[in-house]
Amino acid sequence: MKNRVLGRQRLAVALCVGLGLSIGMVAPTWAAASGQALVGLPDFTPIVKQYGPAVVNISTTETKVARDTGSPFPPNSPLNQFFAPFFGAPGQPGGPQGAPGAGQKYQVQSLGSGFIVSPDGYIVTAAHVVKGAQKIIVSLTNHHQYTAHLVGLSTRMDVALLKIDAKNLPTVQIGDSGKLEVGQWVLAVGSPFGFENSVTQGVVSATSRPLPDDPYIPFIQTDVPINPGNSGGPLFNMRGQVIGINDQIYTSSGGYMGLSFSIPINVAMDAVKQLKLHQKVHFGWLGVMIQDVSMDLAKSFHMKEPVGALVSQVVPDGPAAKAGLRPGDVIVSFDGQSIYNSGQLPPLVGALPAGFKAKLGVIRDGKPMILNIMVESLPGNLENAAATSAAPNSSAQKGEVKRLNVQVGPLTAEARKQLNVNTGVLVLGVGVGPAAEAGIRPGDVILQVAQQQIANATDLQKLVAVLPAGQPIPVLVRRGEGSFYLVLSLPH
Repeated sequence: MKNRVLGRQRLAVALCVGLGLSIGMVAPTWAAASGQALVGLPDFTPIVKQYGPAVVNISTTETKVARDTGSPFPPNSPLNQFFAPFFGAPGQPGGPQGAPGAGQKYQVQSLGSGFIVSPDGYIVTAAHVVKGAQKIIVSLTNHHQYTAHLVGLSTRMDVALLKIDAKNLPTVQIGDSGKLEVGQWVLAVGSPFGFENSVTQGVVSATSRPLPDDPYIPFIQTDVPINPGNSGGPLFNMRGQVIGINDQIYTSSGGYMGLSFSIPINVAMDAVKQLKLHQKVHFGWLGVMIQDVSMDLAKSFHMKEPVGALVSQVVPDGPAAKAGLRPGDVIVSFDGQSIYNSGQLPPLVGALPAGFKAKLGVIRDGKPMILNIMVESLPGNLENAAATSAAPNSSAQKGEVKRLNVQVGPLTAEARKQLNVNTGVLVLGVGVGPAAEAGIRPGDVILQVAQQQIANATDLQKLVAVLPAGQPIPVLVRRGEGSFYLVLSLPH
């Protein structure tokens, strides 16, 4: 097999040489026709030489309690080979020899990256790299190691600030992430899987990319290869300036699959300034829950285009409630900036100080209007509670809405408390039909249909009976901690 491959390689080389001679004869004509290249190949070596020493390796030690479970990573995940010894097989405490049994304490060491932002030892990294760590060790490229002190971190922004006792350290240059454009070359330096100061490159794939679990961060999306251990490391532009913090990847295997996300440095450094002053990181807050506007939702709200952020829930006594915002309103502009999707709004609001006054462009019942709103600080007691569905007691009177093929009942006191609602009907069962097709589930609370409040099963039955067939109808439901709109279409 090796000889056959070698033979083919020799043949290919011979063909290439022959082609090269032929092409060489017509090269002048081709060169004149093609002109100069539109872009040149980048040389990353000056960036690595000048700023590579300011990139650090971060190792942490954390004490955990072993669980009676298997490794949480897929068998083909690169992470599994590193963490499998800490987990037993499912249902078998302890697992491999030397691994801790269920309930036993053990130490976990993890790796990440960071970069020095001041000569006196301040280091920026991702919060998830150091959160919960009892010991943080920072290693420089000159092999000096320091025990780091955690100055502060923001879990919501996923930014942390460390301090080591050192002077005259090399530092990075901070750039402006607001000037990034799609297609620009970028460079990442970090410690993937512990391989210190590894360099990878790619281009900016998108800017201001919202992710579901991080609404306040307008991520930079790139195709730069990022793997576990790169987190917290810098993303450089071609001027050698840090324009992002490498934070996470989209993956189904645990390894890089072409989608990497970085925190814009403008956003991160704003948080760093507050952390350095030992302040809690501030986020602007409107007090609403929003969702994207699909084509069907746009039709149901009498809109020409599926744009804006649809308000599905308004916090009582919050800024939006005080401004007169209602569920069913669609926010299409904020402080003069157009809002095309729901992901654009949280980063805009989050970066504003409390007391900032803005104008909201809203579409209500198909008509545009302007509301004045004052931004407030995100309350510290807001927590993401787990979703719950409350079952009614046995004495609750049931009602059937045949046109939807659902069974509903009144809200019990327990359901009102758990779901934090005072009106609506609880969905007890869903059969095959329009409600199921819309996505309504048992345990949901139907709050509105066609923007009409629903107080009981009788209200729902009467309203559904007169709804037009074949037209998209907005339905506001409460599921767990949040409310959102679904689109219902009734058959002819």
